[in-house]
Amino acid sequence: MANILDVSTDDNLQYQFFPVSSGSVQFKIRAPNDAHIALTMAPQESEPMYEVFIGGWGNTKSVIRRNRTKPEKVEIDTPNILNAGEFRGFWVRWDGGVISAGREGEAIPFISWCDPQPFPVGFVGVCTGWGATGTWKIEDGAEFNTPDKLEYKFGPVAAGSLELEYRGPHNCHICLTSAPAEIDPMYEIILGGWENTQSVIRHCRQKPDKVTLPTPGIMNPNEFRKFVIEWRCGRLMVRDGRSGAPLMEWMDPSPFPVTHFGVRTGYGARGNWRISHFGRGGAQPLLPPPSAPSAAALYSPPPGYPGIAPVSGGAGIWVDATSGQVPPGAVVGGQDCSGEPIYVARARHEGALIPGKLASSHGCAYVPWGGKENGKNEYQVLVGGPNSWMPTSGSNIPPGAFPGGESEDGEPLFIGRVSHEGSLTTGKVQQSHGVCYISFGGQELGFPDYEILVA
Repeated sequence: MANILDVSTDDNLQYQFFPVSSGSVQFKIRAPNDAHIALTMAPQESEPMYEVFIGGWGNTKSVIRRNRTKPEKVEIDTPNILNAGEFRGFWVRWDGGVISAGREGEAIPFISWCDPQPFPVGFVGVCTGWGATGTWKIEDGAEFNTPDKLEYKFGPVAAGSLELEYRGPHNCHICLTSAPAEIDPMYEIILGGWENTQSVIRHCRQKPDKVTLPTPGIMNPNEFRKFVIEWRCGRLMVRDGRSGAPLMEWMDPSPFPVTHFGVRTGYGARGNWRISHFGRGGAQPLLPPPSAPSAAALYSPPPGYPGIAPVSGGAGIWVDATSGQVPPGAVVGGQDCSGEPIYVARARHEGALIPGKLASSHGCAYVPWGGKENGKNEYQVLVGGPNSWMPTSGSNIPPGAFPGGESEDGEPLFIGRVSHEGSLTTGKVQQSHGVCYISFGGQELGFPDYEILVA
C-alpha cells in the first residue's frame, strides 16, 4: 500500500539509512540470517539508537538492543525466521517508547521492549552481516495512486484505526474486511460520493446505507484531505483528520474481526493516497475514553515497570492494555468462531473486576455482566500465567482454581471457558450462581458445564 524501496545490503554490517515520518516501517527481506534494523535521530550510527536483529546467531534468535551495548534489552528464540530463498515480511514499530517487531499480517509482535527514556526516531537503517547478504523491499510511506476503477487495493491492519490522506475530485472509498478480498462481512466508507456531495457508511455492500451525510466539497483534486477511521467494539467512527471532528458513526450489533483494509476510486475519479497502516503514538483518543484507569504503554512493560499488577493466588501477571493490543506471552484461552485466538482478559465494570475475553481484531475486550456483552477499550491481559483447564460444573470450584477478579459485592470470580457455536470462549465463573458466564453475540450467556483455569 505504498511505494517500495528496493535495497541490497552486503555482508558488511553497514547501515543504509532513509527518513521516516510515521511510527512504523514495513518491509520484506530475503536473507539467510541477520536482518538488522536501526532506528536513529540522524542518518548515521549515532546514539541514541535502537537496533532490532531478526534471525541473528545463525537464524536462531532475535533481539532488541539500545546504543549498541549488551546485555540485550530483549532476546527470544526465533528459529528459521528468515529464508535465503524467499522474501519474508515484517514490521517494526516505535510508539511512546515501545519498540516492537512483528510478522507481516500479524497484529501481535513477536518481540517488544519499553524504553523508559525514549527519543524521537527520524531515520531507519538496514544492513546484513555475519555471512549474510540481503535483498529488501521497504515501504517508504510515500503516496500511491488508485485508477478510475472500482477495485480495492488491500493492506493489513495492526490496530483498530487507520489514518489516511486522499487527494482527488470525489469518491474516496475505504473498506474494512476480515481478509484481503471483497468478501462479507465488510464495512465500506464512501467519502465524497455522488459527485462530491455526500458520504455514507455501508454494510456488506447492501442498501439502504447505514449512515448518509451531506458533505458538499469534502474532497479536493488539488490538495490532500486527511481522515481517521476507527473501529472498536462494533463502533465504526469516521473523523476529520485535522480537526478531530466526528463525521459519521455507526454501531454494528454483530461486529466481526477486521484484519485488512482496502482503498479504491471510481466513477470518473483517480486518487492519490497516503496511508498510515498503524496508529501513531501521541495521538488523542478518537473515541471518548471510558471511566476506567488509563492504560499503560502498548504491549508489556518490563518487570517492575508501571502498569503491571501481580496476580494474587498464582503465577502470572495482569498487564494493562488498550484498543485490542495483546502483550507478548498472553495466555490463550480459546478461539473465536473465525479461528482467531481468544486471550484471557479482565476489566472493571459497574464496580466489579470481571474476567472475560480478548479477540485482538475487535479492538477491545468483552466482559459479561447484566445480561449483556460489554465492550471495554481498557482492560488487563493475563501474561505468563497457567494454562491448565479442568472440567467442572455448577458451584464445584476445584482446589487451585485461578482467581480472576471479584463481583461488585466482593465475591471472588474465577476464569472459565465453554464451547459455543464453533468458538471456545473465556468468561467468568461465579460460584454463588453455579455457572460460567461468557460474552457472545451481544449477550451474557450462562453455562452450568464448563472448564475452569487452575494454577
